[in-house]
Amino acid sequence: MKNKNSNKGLFVLIVIICLAVVVSAAQVALGKSALESMTTSSSGSKASDRIIDFNFPRALKKRGRKNINYPYIARVYITGTIQSSNDSYDQEWLLNTIDDLQNDSNNLAMVLYIDSPGGTVYEADEAYLRLTEYASKKPLYAYFASLAASGGYYIGCSANYIMANRNCLTGSIGVIAGQFVDLTGLMDKYGVHSETIHAGRNKIMGHYDEKVTEEQRAIMQSIADECYDQFTGIVAESRKMKIEDVKKLADGRIYTAKQAKDNKLIDAVGSWDDMLSTIAATNFDNVYHEVVDYSYVPNETLYHYIMGIANNVGKALSKSPATLPEQVLDIIEPKIEYPAYIYEK
Repeated sequence: MKNKNSNKGLFVLIVIICLAVVVSAAQVALGKSALESMTTSSSGSKASDRIIDFNFPRALKKRGRKNINYPYIARVYITGTIQSSNDSYDQEWLLNTIDDLQNDSNNLAMVLYIDSPGGTVYEADEAYLRLTEYASKKPLYAYFASLAASGGYYIGCSANYIMANRNCLTGSIGVIAGQFVDLTGLMDKYGVHSETIHAGRNKIMGHYDEKVTEEQRAIMQSIADECYDQFTGIVAESRKMKIEDVKKLADGRIYTAKQAKDNKLIDAVGSWDDMLSTIAATNFDNVYHEVVDYSYVPNETLYHYIMGIANNVGKALSKSPATLPEQVLDIIEPKIEYPAYIYEK
C-alpha cells in the first residue's frame, strides 16, 4: 500500500512539473509581448498610462527603470524584513532601482518610504552605502511610516533629512548575532540521541544537540559588538552626534516619533503631505513635482504557484517519521541570516 501511494504521488509530481514548464514558456511569451507593447506605445499617452505593472518574468522585474521622460521625485518603498529576497523585499531590485534613479537626469530626488523591522547586517549596510552614493549627487529624504526599526533606521540614516509619522516606532539600535537553542536536556529526558560529526570544536556551535560553551558565547558576542560599533558609528556620523550620546540611546529599545525627535534621531514628525511640502520648500522653491512610486512586486505567477505545490508534494513524499515538527525547526533553524539589525517583537 505504501509503495502504491508513493508511486501515485510521484506521478502527480511529474504531471505538476510538466504543467509548470508549459506555463513558464507561455509566461515568457506573454512577458515579451507586453514589453514590446510598452516600448511602442504612443508618446501622446498620459504619464499614468505609461507606468504599467505587469507580471514579467523575474529577469525583467529585477530592474527598477520606468523610462519616465519628465522631471519627477521617486518614492522608493522599503518594506518588510531586509534580506536577500522575500515576498516584500528584494535586495537586487533595490540596488538596481537606486542605480537607475541616480543615472536618470529626469529624477530630481528620492524619498525612502520605510516600513520595516530591519534585517540582516549585510543587506542593510549594502543598501546604506549605495544610498549614500546617491545622496552625494541628489537630495535624499527618508519618511518613516508605522515602523522603521533597527536595519530600517540604519538605512534611513543615509538620508539628508528624516521625517516620521507621529505613530511610528523607530530606533531599536542594536544587533542580534545569533540564536542558540539547547535541546540536550529535553532529548536526554525522552531518550533521544543526536550526534553531528564535525572537525573543529566550534564548527557547529549553537547546534541544538550540543551545549553552548563560554568560548562560543564570547565568539558571538565579539561579532555583535563589532556590528554594534558599526551601527552606532553610522548614526553618530549621520545625525552629527557624539558617539557617547548615541550609545546612551542605543540599548536596543524602540522610540516613538516624538521621543526620536527629542533625542535627535530624526529631524521632524509629520504626515506624508508634510514630507512633500518640506521637499518642495528645501530644494525646489516651493514647486511641487510629480511623485513616482517604486515598489518591489514579487513575481507571483501561475508557474511559481504550481512549483510551490510541487515542492510541497515532494516534501510530503520524502517526509520521515523522525523529522522534527516545523514549529520546532523554525526555532532551531531561524529564517533570518544572522548577524542582524532587526527588531523582534
